[in-house]
Amino acid sequence: MAFGTNIRTYFEGSWHEGDIPVMRAADHGLWQGSSIFDGARLFDGLVPDLDLHCARANRSAEALMITPTIDPAEMVEIAREGLRKYAKDAAVYVRPMYWAIAGSDLGVAPKLGETRFALCLEEVAMPDPNVATTLTTTQFRRPVLADNVCNAKAGCLYPNNARMLVEAQRKGFGNALVQDSQGNVAESATANVFMARDGELFTPIANGTFLAGITRARHIKNLRAAGFSVHEAVLTLDDFHAADEVFLSGNFAKVTPVAAFDDTRYEIGPLTKAARETYWDWALGAPL
Repeated sequence: MAFGTNIRTYFEGSWHEGDIPVMRAADHGLWQGSSIFDGARLFDGLVPDLDLHCARANRSAEALMITPTIDPAEMVEIAREGLRKYAKDAAVYVRPMYWAIAGSDLGVAPKLGETRFALCLEEVAMPDPNVATTLTTTQFRRPVLADNVCNAKAGCLYPNNARMLVEAQRKGFGNALVQDSQGNVAESATANVFMARDGELFTPIANGTFLAGITRARHIKNLRAAGFSVHEAVLTLDDFHAADEVFLSGNFAKVTPVAAFDDTRYEIGPLTKAARETYWDWALGAPL
């Protein structure tokens, strides 16, 4: 099932209209899970950090032992070519993807040099910045590098995220605040997380258990440039209960306010608003 509408797909060297079939039944990526993706966003005529997302797609492929076949600069141009067909005010999710075709060593390891690439564009509206989500705890935790490919945006990681999200939603919340193997906060089930306390911002320090996102890094840089104190730190669930504000940070929405963590309530406060405002200010001034 498609994520958005008005879909365009780049596959085998050309653009196709619609959600076309690209994976075969015997592709390694289908039956052994050797697939990666990345995501950028077109909104307000802007595609912020598209180059960084394309470069990360290649790094993710290498981490999953898939041979990248498209130079990041070429990937950027492919995406821009496909985006030209959308309306100027369209909001589009940009998703480059790799997966292995064949396997070696009894089919388990992906065979080097045999890779498929696709880039999917889907029109998906930007979320309303005034609509907040809610968080709760989850029994499921982020893995460590010894257990899974935490250093890649890999499709095989997402069933665990889905377990977290579904558990939270069954409890009546919008998302889950997820711990790492040591019991410290890592991120949410779908995005990185920030909290504010006494006028300063905090985000879990990147410790290899979660993907420290491109948008997360952009928020840290933008907010520090604007004069805010932003700390990467070891944070606990208790720290989030003691916070004044909490927001999620990810490519899809850029900033998602959080209204509650279990029975702790938050307002959409000044630092959450500052994160969004500084991001949009930077994006409007960033080179396209």
